[in-house]
Amino acid sequence: MKMFEQKILNADDNFREVDNHLRERGVTKIFLVHGESMSKLKVGKYFAALQNRCGIEVTSFKDFSPNPKYESVLRGIKKFRAARYDMIIAVGGGSAIDVAKCIKLYAHAEPLTEKFIPEKSPAEIPLLVVPTTAGSGSESTRYAVIYFNGEKQSVTSSSCLPDAILFDPSTLSTLPPYTKKSALLDAISHAVESFWSVNSTEESIDFSRRALEIIFANADDYFLNTPKSFKPIMFAANLAGRAINITQTTAGHAMCYKLSTEYGIAHGHAAALCNAVLFPYMLEHLEDCVDSRGQTHLKKIFFAIASAMNCRTAEQATLILPALLKKWNLNFSAETSDKKLRELSSAVHLPRLKNNPVALSEKILYGLYEKILKG
Repeated sequence: MKMFEQKILNADDNFREVDNHLRERGVTKIFLVHGESMSKLKVGKYFAALQNRCGIEVTSFKDFSPNPKYESVLRGIKKFRAARYDMIIAVGGGSAIDVAKCIKLYAHAEPLTEKFIPEKSPAEIPLLVVPTTAGSGSESTRYAVIYFNGEKQSVTSSSCLPDAILFDPSTLSTLPPYTKKSALLDAISHAVESFWSVNSTEESIDFSRRALEIIFANADDYFLNTPKSFKPIMFAANLAGRAINITQTTAGHAMCYKLSTEYGIAHGHAAALCNAVLFPYMLEHLEDCVDSRGQTHLKKIFFAIASAMNCRTAEQATLILPALLKKWNLNFSAETSDKKLRELSSAVHLPRLKNNPVALSEKILYGLYEKILKG
């Protein structure tokens, strides 16, 4: 899938480009979806002053949590329907952006019920997103994730794609260390999974390669909170998101959702734990390659991933994620049992496994989860 054109806005000069964008769109009323931390950010102060400064009315919606539930989307839709809005704006990480996408997607669905809505009737209303983390790349994907009755629901629609993105690198300076680490691990996971996906294209591979090169060139400065690293890190996460928008995620993400909800660890952290065991397994089982381009292609891809990570061999590259988890104090282990391992391996979203270049069975997943839980 080729990326459609999005308008990119910058936060320079007191958000002058945002003012111009709203003026050009004739916006008088905004539905603003955001997290609790927005008030501490420059962009939060911008929206708080918008009505007095420009006469643009802003209605706030923040009644959702990380890993947002469908019930939160329903509340947002009901509030959205209470008035006519010219634009939806999302400020936050992946959760805020996913909620905003679903509000737009289901805003006109009838009837509005407590049951998950499979049919989509997207509102013809512009969506502007302001990512405040560098990880999910949700600002440039056609996907959203919400939870219904405790189970992950993947929502896919081109109508989810935002019309415009505002990049404000200063938002990264206030992130807690764990959020920064887990979000960046999500971006790395997006890049490597898109790289090896059976759906990869020349364009997606280029996005993935550039994302990894930028991340590994700037990660140390980023964790020292060096401002010069913020813009490239934010751009790298966006590149990884654009790659995933083309290819979709693979087994690493399919495995991570249950791990995240079951053990209360962040999504990106869980994805990295899964890919840390998945990468070496696949390298050791090239004979099970299911990519139609064959083993030779997959070997080249694994070597290209290694090169983007500044490694000489694919074998060295398989050590990178475990090393990062250790370096960033994100090692993980948990008590396990045959019942728990069966529960985890049977909960994997099977369509994502079809995107994986090496065949995986429930028995293999059982063994990979066992390695993860044993640390």
